[in-house]
Amino acid sequence: MSFETSPSAAAITAAYDQTCLVLQGGGALGAYQAGAYEVLHENKVEPDWVAGISIGAINAAIIAGNAPENRVTHLRAFWDEISTDVPGGQVAARHDVSDFNFRQFSGLWAIVAGVKGFFRPWFLLPWFNRAGTPEATSFYDTAPLRETLLRHVDFDRINAGGVRLSLGAVHVKSGNFVYFDSRDRRIGPEHVMASAALPPGFPAVYVDGEPYWDGGLVSNTPLSYILEAGVAKDTLIFQIDLFSAEGPDPATMDEVQERMKDITYSSRTRLNTDAFLEKYRLRHAIRKLAEHVPANVLADICGGQAPADIFDGRVSLVHIINRQNRREIQSKDYEFWRVSIDEHWRDGRNDAHVAVAETSWRTFSDPDAGLAVYDYIRPSSHKRSEKLWP
Repeated sequence: MSFETSPSAAAITAAYDQTCLVLQGGGALGAYQAGAYEVLHENKVEPDWVAGISIGAINAAIIAGNAPENRVTHLRAFWDEISTDVPGGQVAARHDVSDFNFRQFSGLWAIVAGVKGFFRPWFLLPWFNRAGTPEATSFYDTAPLRETLLRHVDFDRINAGGVRLSLGAVHVKSGNFVYFDSRDRRIGPEHVMASAALPPGFPAVYVDGEPYWDGGLVSNTPLSYILEAGVAKDTLIFQIDLFSAEGPDPATMDEVQERMKDITYSSRTRLNTDAFLEKYRLRHAIRKLAEHVPANVLADICGGQAPADIFDGRVSLVHIINRQNRREIQSKDYEFWRVSIDEHWRDGRNDAHVAVAETSWRTFSDPDAGLAVYDYIRPSSHKRSEKLWP
């Protein structure tokens, strides 16, 4: 499949005050996001703000932590580094049975031997280690990931503030969802690793003396944070998801397990957007009511902030979802076979090309709209945009 880069793509974000990139968690499926971003980059769509969880946090850090001209190079280097070459893999991928067996083997290899540049198994199983140590609370050591991040991410660039970076994690002791935001603190490799510390595989990562786990335990997408924390402006959001809530009726146990993952980790985009619209309508109503309230009463109620200053930004959300599911099996998020990684990358490119080629999201079709959601890659293989109006 071939596509042409749109000559007008450099101007497609002109209608918006800021552009955001939202990256979901999903392990090895994260190569899909890298491929999708490559297309955005080719079309000169560069984010002002990147938010991610788990593998999405790693991709986000690589994007925010490199100059635009170097981002795809480092994304490709990272994914090449952590993928696994299996002798005969290219031949095996041509046939369903051998392809299935190679994917099973790749997943098993990751469980037994770890993934180079990412994680490695502890010498002993957790039950044979001293209580309270990382070895006793996880199966793998993620020290290799720290070294990989330092090779591919310029944290000084992130902290210089050029591109805002937000990483979702869970505070282990309280169970509260938190975001490490470059606008509020200095970001280092430990913040990225905390967002990707999925138990019981990986140990908690300590930040300022406090333990954190993978943000996907609470929410696998940073969309709600973007909508709540940063859309005081007209905003364009590209949300790239790795799991699809919609899927077929499973016919085997492997398909049951895969479907469970899709449902568990897919984004609840409708829930997030409905909540956003409810607040948008409420704030709009408050502004209208304020026009009929005496100035002294309004000042007493609102203090120094007039209702007109309350959030009034509009949002266009372009939703790109990995729905390929050709030969994927339940190990799809932890099998790093190079054939699979390359497939995910190509799928992300193809789906992003379809979305970028559309024109409906490039401007606000209704100037009074609070939010419009566009999803062009539907399971029924036809293009359709879905709009949510206030």
